[in-house]
Amino acid sequence: MKKIKVDWDLCESNAMCEALAPSHFQVDDDDFLQILDENVSDEDLANVEQAVASCPKSALSLVDG
Repeated sequence: MKKIKVDWDLCESNAMCEALAPSHFQVDDDDFLQILDENVSDEDLANVEQAVASCPKSALSLVDG
């Protein structure tokens, strides 16, 4: 299983990830990224991989968990 890792120094909470994988990412009312579920199942992997690849600041990555 893969896990989501965030480099909080790079993250700008621009919500690209939320648009692509809303079951794992959410930008709260204060414009801060929240990880709803850091564990990525096989069925969600493609969407989360797309969200990671689409991050304009490369703040997201997937690690073996």
